Amino acid sequence: MSNPSPVILHHFEKSPFSEKIRVAFGIKKIAWTSVLISRIMPRPDLMPMTGGYRRTPTLQIGADIYCDTQVILRELERRFPQPTLYPAGNAGIAWGLGMWTDRSFFQNTVNLVFGSLADQVPREFREDRERLRGQKFDVEAMKAAIPQMRDQLRAHADWIETQLGDGRAFLGGPHPGLGDVHAYMNIWYVRGNLPDAAKLFERFPNMLAWEQRVKGIGHGSRERELTPADALEIARNAIPQTQTIADAGDLNGRKPGDRVQVIPDDYGKIPVEGTIVSLSAQHIAIRRKDERAGEVVVHFPRAGFLVVPMT
Repeated sequence: MSNPSPVILHHFEKSPFSEKIRVAFGIKKIAWTSVLISRIMPRPDLMPMTGGYRRTPTLQIGADIYCDTQVILRELERRFPQPTLYPAGNAGIAWGLGMWTDRSFFQNTVNLVFGSLADQVPREFREDRERLRGQKFDVEAMKAAIPQMRDQLRAHADWIETQLGDGRAFLGGPHPGLGDVHAYMNIWYVRGNLPDAAKLFERFPNMLAWEQRVKGIGHGSRERELTPADALEIARNAIPQTQTIADAGDLNGRKPGDRVQVIPDDYGKIPVEGTIVSLSAQHIAIRRKDERAGEVVVHFPRAGFLVVPMT
């Protein structure tokens, strides 16, 4: 197997959170390798690397595995600082916007999409999402909520429209950045799934023009495709590169060497166990060993994730 780009994205084409990362690749003009994974479980060659974490996407660089778009985007900014995701500054606000787009905005969007497509949602997909979310994937309730979700989508879209109202090209100014990466995801998701997207968005001319500008950024250079088994082999043959870094400001006294579980706090609450390698206010990396993946370091954000000590 010839050497692929070391930046490997595990994703599926219609994943809105994967689209975030693909747009970031476009902004930064990154060359990357694609690994297409199934939309639903099982993913037998990915789970050994993530330790069971199953939300999409996952970024892999050798034996370092990055879970959740927050930590993926931070790592891309660290490794590829130019062009920056913060062209107008305001990095703190740009990160905070992700909690809006990924939670309330996305939840309204996904409920509208699946309510509208209710009769077309396969049984196996519903069952998979019930396991992921730990609750009933109630498409009938989503259908009933369509009028409310349209209202919510309109409110979210109007915030984007308002921000663009002074004629700026992107949410932060003349250049695309992290805020655009966050917000575009949901507009892209509606556009790709709902036949009436044009009607839903027709009163937002600034947003529609912005949508086309973000789409035009592209996805960087998608150099080649690997199978999940190929990617697993790369991890098994690599050595994690994460440095041991303590966090003197950790309010709970967590430190490298501690054995912990890391768990999302909203859905997909599958604990990943390992030993802390590095941590900060925004990041935690844990080392784990797997029979098939070998030794890997798995990286998570802190916001939206629980770190539970293991005794």
